[in-house]
Amino acid sequence: MARTPVWKSIAATLTAEIGEGHYRPGDKLPTEAALAQRFGVNRHTVRRALADMGERGLVHARRGAGVFVASKPTDYPLGRRVRFHQNLEAAGQTPDRQLLRLETRPADLREAGALELAEGAPVHVVEGLSLADGAPLALFRSVFPAGRFPALLAALEETQSVTAALAREGVDDYTRRSTRLTAKLATPTQALHLRISEGAPILRTVSVNVDPGGRPVEFGHTWFAGDRVTLVVTPD
Repeated sequence: MARTPVWKSIAATLTAEIGEGHYRPGDKLPTEAALAQRFGVNRHTVRRALADMGERGLVHARRGAGVFVASKPTDYPLGRRVRFHQNLEAAGQTPDRQLLRLETRPADLREAGALELAEGAPVHVVEGLSLADGAPLALFRSVFPAGRFPALLAALEETQSVTAALAREGVDDYTRRSTRLTAKLATPTQALHLRISEGAPILRTVSVNVDPGGRPVEFGHTWFAGDRVTLVVTPD
């Protein structure tokens, strides 16, 4: 059986302690010497663990001052209502989005099934990056029925908000009908966007969102950086 490298175990322990609030954003971590003594390793091993945490955006080093906590895993509710900005603001963080792709094309078989369309019907595809306090939290891909929402892409480009864009298209409310959650490993392109290592753990959700009448309006995939988010199922 393959043995987990010691530096990975140290990084996992410190990451968990940040998530539990032992070290808060802005706090200075113990020195390399103190951590080496605590874990019974040399300073090089500690340095490798801290470097990994830095690559994942959890800590940052200040020359001559030490290593400080940059962020802690964000509680992200998975309730009936899908509201990215509200979720992050409730967690005390500043949300932002970068749109990477806006395209209209024919639906594939899975997209057509999820949206209750004929295969090959036109759909809008939106891909982007969700950020919390400037750090990448998740990649997303959302697919919408283009025939029902012809002006959706223009509204999204202007508002940067799915909720606002759908409201312009006559959908004032929408809720989550189903969500499937799967653990994955980051591909090279996902790792680049999320600023994590290739093969790092990510959490993928696949969701179908519906209007008040139960008609599908969005088929979405989201890939969360595993160490930056805690997905919380809420019964709202």
